[in-house]
Amino acid sequence: MTDNARLLQSRSFVELGARQRARALLDAGSFRELLGPFERLMSPWLPRQGIVPQADDGVVIAKGLLAGRPAVVAAIEGAFQGGSMGEVGGAKIAGALELAIEDNRNGIPTCAVLLLETGGVRLQEANLGLAAIAEIQAAIVELRGYQPVIGLVAGAVGCFGGMSIAAGLCSHLLVTREARLGLNGPQVIEQEAGIVEYDAKDRPFIWSLTGGEQRYASGLVDAYVADDVERIREQLLQLLDTPSADRAGRHAWFLQRLASLGGNCPQLDAAAVRALYQGEAQ
Repeated sequence: MTDNARLLQSRSFVELGARQRARALLDAGSFRELLGPFERLMSPWLPRQGIVPQADDGVVIAKGLLAGRPAVVAAIEGAFQGGSMGEVGGAKIAGALELAIEDNRNGIPTCAVLLLETGGVRLQEANLGLAAIAEIQAAIVELRGYQPVIGLVAGAVGCFGGMSIAAGLCSHLLVTREARLGLNGPQVIEQEAGIVEYDAKDRPFIWSLTGGEQRYASGLVDAYVADDVERIREQLLQLLDTPSADRAGRHAWFLQRLASLGGNCPQLDAAAVRALYQGEAQ
């Protein structure tokens, strides 16, 4: 099939909702949702502040198969509260990962896929959300000792805050060109450091530093793929059979690279950041 023919048949992954994304990745007919919207597991804190909750709290949990192997998928709905993590949604993800760990202990080799579209912890549930994210991170570390945990950041919202740390703990990270990945979001950096340091409205500048292509070129993610359902699924299956780069275990190397910048480092451009993480900066 030519590139043009494939383009005509492509289907955007970014434009799908969380439930549709999970279903699209799993083998046909294997999707089974756990704790779905009809269970009415929603945040008890949002209505108290005049915010309409969502019946699944913006997190979709599904079990199924990936090329025949057991898998659990946790998909965050970026369109609800900016994909922010609260008590209920965080507990759903942590619980799903813990069940996958239990499966592995019982001889069922279950992997996990995290579809990350999140700005981090939900401010209305700050401490509860932070506790849930900590449980997610602990579960990722334990599960990856058995089977791969794949993080996928597709686009629109990106992945920031505490969940960006969770992303860094995954066995592998997969991104699209539309994706963004960073510890602090643009608005937070602008608020704390000023618009001269970081203009949250300068989209080309933001994507040049935290976008999917830049993160891949800097070696901070494992794979970079076009926004197409089939291509993303193909790359995901390939990563499941690829040894992990274990970036979380290379913390000393990353700290050394950052320390090499010194205390009065000027603002870096995209090329300088790539050189830094490729080990070429002086």
